[in-house]
Amino acid sequence: QVQVVESGGGLVQAGGSLRLSCTASGLRFGASAMGWFRQAPGKEREGVSCINWAGGITYYVDSVKGRFTISRDNAQNTLYLQLNSLKPEDTAMYYCAAAFGGSCSDSWSQDGRYKYWGQGTQVTVSS
Repeated sequence: QVQVVESGGGLVQAGGSLRLSCTASGLRFGASAMGWFRQAPGKEREGVSCINWAGGITYYVDSVKGRFTISRDNAQNTLYLQLNSLKPEDTAMYYCAAAFGGSCSDSWSQDGRYKYWGQGTQVTVSS
């Protein structure tokens, strides 16, 4: 049985930091590209970041470049997202997802590239 579980969300003031974690089981974590998505109320879900199976290639949506960092620990089947310099517009439910393949590619932000999804963790940034 596949399980993808996010944690680490919370309420933080603008300018603050959070570290999200995502633990996966029942899938070939070390062979899968992994992504972070977010969805704010009334908005479509958007891709935030993607990391390839080995961790050496990463992608970010423009709005988070220089502030967020994606990383992974394949020995622990865990994905991370470090969120720094948070802004109120970063407020959203954040989701972790495992891709069908091991690479992110230029279409990394498309939902259909991901096979397994977590339930999400809420990030709220106050101004």
